[in-house]
Amino acid sequence: MWTRVGGWRGWSWVGGCSGRAATGRQEFQALRTLVFATILNMTPRPGSDAVHSFAEEYARMNEEELLKLAASYGSLVEPAQTALRGEFARRGMEAPVIEVDDDPVEVTSQRLVTVRRYRDTSKAIVARTVLESAGIFCFLRDENLVRLDWQISNFIGGLSLQVRPEDLEAALELLSQPIPKSISFASEVKFDQPRCPSCGSIDITFEGHSRSAALVSTFAVGLPLPLGSESWRCDKCGSRWNADGDDVA
Repeated sequence: MWTRVGGWRGWSWVGGCSGRAATGRQEFQALRTLVFATILNMTPRPGSDAVHSFAEEYARMNEEELLKLAASYGSLVEPAQTALRGEFARRGMEAPVIEVDDDPVEVTSQRLVTVRRYRDTSKAIVARTVLESAGIFCFLRDENLVRLDWQISNFIGGLSLQVRPEDLEAALELLSQPIPKSISFASEVKFDQPRCPSCGSIDITFEGHSRSAALVSTFAVGLPLPLGSESWRCDKCGSRWNADGDDVA
């Protein structure tokens, strides 16, 4: 039930209202009014004209629609608030009291430590997925920044995979697991990991087109042109080779 604890002077609203559920048409009417208020607020016009426009809009609304609109009184522009108070007074309606939870929202922060750094976003995402699948909370710092331009990763020291201090040991253990030499699927198809032709390591990275050519073109013409053949890099010995097995500078 709506109760009144003061006049319209210094109208104060605090929270959401209760009452009969509005129909779909009434909800649409309230939404249309809010949109109408926003458009008027963005359009420069004298204050009296704006109040008059809102008053005409509110005069077409029924009492239940007005009560629903009053629930969002604090989000209305000043002319809309003035017109709404006037419409309530014209109809002899009492101002509803809207209750709100005064308990402040508690914002907490937690300390995180870096468990690994990655230059490539793809590797960092794989590592994050491994930790998340084990139920360890983690955060990939500077992910959005590096997504803007992959070259930034070199300047900031790579992406930092961070965990809670109490999860550091478990995270290191998970990320230190050796890469399996082969992977068996349910269909009995076996996938053998590619190896470095120089040292035989499976700790390799697919680079796509020559990154050196992309860097040169970036500094020369401002665009990272993907020149050259697709290449691989060994993270153990530093060797590079293309799909045909030929060495790449």
